[in-house]
Amino acid sequence: MPKSVAIIGDLFMLPEAFADALVAACGDDVSIRTKTNNWPDDPMEHGYAVDGMDGLKEYFGTADDVVEFVGDAEILVTQLAPLSRGMFERMPNLKLVAVSRGGPVNVDMAAAADHGVTVVNTPGRNATAVAEFTIGAILAETRKIRTGHEALRQGKWRGDLYRADTTGRELNEMTVGVIGYGNIGTKVVKLLRAFGTRVLVCDPYVQLAPEDAQAGVEHVSLDRLLADSDVVTLHARVTDETRNMMNAEAFRKMKNDALFVNTARGPMCDYDDLYQALVDGEIGSAMLETFGVEPVPADWPLLQLPNVTLTPHIAGASVRTVTYAAEQAAEEVRRYIAGEPARNRC
Repeated sequence: MPKSVAIIGDLFMLPEAFADALVAACGDDVSIRTKTNNWPDDPMEHGYAVDGMDGLKEYFGTADDVVEFVGDAEILVTQLAPLSRGMFERMPNLKLVAVSRGGPVNVDMAAAADHGVTVVNTPGRNATAVAEFTIGAILAETRKIRTGHEALRQGKWRGDLYRADTTGRELNEMTVGVIGYGNIGTKVVKLLRAFGTRVLVCDPYVQLAPEDAQAGVEHVSLDRLLADSDVVTLHARVTDETRNMMNAEAFRKMKNDALFVNTARGPMCDYDDLYQALVDGEIGSAMLETFGVEPVPADWPLLQLPNVTLTPHIAGASVRTVTYAAEQAAEEVRRYIAGEPARNRC
């Protein structure tokens, strides 16, 4: 008898992408029903702000809507649907939740364990997308792409950008410091090596891959990385240790013409300190993709600085991210049905 699978997708992780991957992986072993939420056109909720949702960091959808849709399904595949303790109590048939994210921040994991529900995720789903975006962000700043674009939009021809004292630099002549050497950081390093860049890595919990070490990538302390890098790009996880790690003290250690790039997570940067460092000339410029508060306020001071490029947390958004995450989730469902161990059990 086919396993009942409820899919709650959205306007990024399309439910039909999940469904197609499930059919390809499981064939007639699944009976599928789908629902589409309105994220990202509508914002996510945060667990601390909603009664009964404590323990959930961010999610989309209401408890009642999710419970009603999931019903007696044994398997739920989703990106953002919330799963709180009270919701697990109302869905006793649920046994597997596949979350198409790097972390199941929309799930109360303690409650899942208490109710015998296996939760799997899709680590690295957007690693390539974020790594490529990071290289694009670096190039947009170091080669004056953003500066030239903004000038032309204002009717100014910046021929002076061809002057030796104002033009950009090539990646093959710069040192780039990569903080964090996980799924994304390792891919950033690989791409930088292709440009002939000198690469420094800081991550006290890992060793360099042999191919990176042989290519001349150096594993260094944070102080050394900050002092020697022309570009500092952040790819660590948010922990008590990394929260606000990029602060006034860190920015003072950087070169005064250095570029700071954050395509990771906002809480690792003290944005007030960054603003001051940019205004005071302690660093040269910044490219920011993630923020402590999202969406950022319209009057946010960093929006007004001429040496900052900002994007609305889109580095991980690519078509391949969608299909890759769906394929990973489908494989977890196939393994569950076949009685095989999960690959990425949370």
